[in-house]
Amino acid sequence: MSPVRIPVRNAGEYDVVVGRDLGAEIDAAVPAGAKKALLIHQPVQTRRAEAIRERLAGRVEVLLAEVPDAEDAKRIEVAAFCWGILGQAEFTRTDAVIGLGGGAVTDLAGFVAATWLRGVPFVSLPTSVLGMVDAAVGGKTGINTTEGKNLVGTFTAPVAVIADLEVLETLPRNDLLSGFAEVAKCGFIVDTTILDRLTADVDAATDPASPVFAELVERAIRVKAEVVSEDFTESGRREILNYGHTLGHAIEYMERYRWRHGGAVAVGMVFAAELARLVGRLDDDGVQLHREVLESLSLPTTYPAGRWEGLTTAMRRDKKSRAGMLRFVLLDGIGRTSILNGPEDHLLFTAYSEIAE
Repeated sequence: MSPVRIPVRNAGEYDVVVGRDLGAEIDAAVPAGAKKALLIHQPVQTRRAEAIRERLAGRVEVLLAEVPDAEDAKRIEVAAFCWGILGQAEFTRTDAVIGLGGGAVTDLAGFVAATWLRGVPFVSLPTSVLGMVDAAVGGKTGINTTEGKNLVGTFTAPVAVIADLEVLETLPRNDLLSGFAEVAKCGFIVDTTILDRLTADVDAATDPASPVFAELVERAIRVKAEVVSEDFTESGRREILNYGHTLGHAIEYMERYRWRHGGAVAVGMVFAAELARLVGRLDDDGVQLHREVLESLSLPTTYPAGRWEGLTTAMRRDKKSRAGMLRFVLLDGIGRTSILNGPEDHLLFTAYSEIAE
């Protein structure tokens, strides 16, 4: 397939390139003035990282930084480890950082690039569905603290995002399906064709070798690219991309990040659908569609009873709250979003009761 270029136009203009065999795109993405590049990667990506280093040899000196898997990478200690390499190697503002991995590595590497010398060029090479359709697009970077997820971070645009679909063919099935929570989210909030494709043939839709799979990844990226191009710093419309994330992030915190992000967001979307039904914004069919789509992707739609108090505490610490007031992205119908400010506690508990088991 020929590469597809999806433009993102905000604080920095760049393209998300989607396709296969995109080595030449990596060459082009590293800025011409760079003498050095730090390639931050997960352990499973070591062979690919070494291949990229060899590819760029002669033009750019590439240093490799292996970081822990998943959310364990998004700690200040890991960022400091990367800063140490940059300092010892005397990186300048014209040098670059490359992130190779899933959503967590994308968040970490982007944060390291944004904070070193107040910003050096960042190239994102996502290797998961989550990374391609969500974390790598839009310029959000961040790390976690003991108080919550992504509470420390920046809005910093990359110079390029290169989404090579070939790398997804070896992705563990559970990781691939977890990433599809964010694809489905884009269907619920904007592009309902995504939901049509998922309900028509979920097996084809989640087969990395199928054209339907490529179409859905592209559609999800286009949704996010269009939204963040309009609202880079989440002061307006970009907030709709948080659908399912208010409760989802609280679940991740409660589970000490042992849950996959997509699983937590899936539960959060069903909770938001139940809340929307309670306040008269979404009908029964819309709520049922959430369960059908997410369960077809083998994603969870319930959470243990008796955890509500801890979840509410975590939600109130979330960066999406305003002056202690909880805010939820809800649907006024499939594909149509709105914001609910400060819902009463009894409504929240009733909605939670519908997903508790």
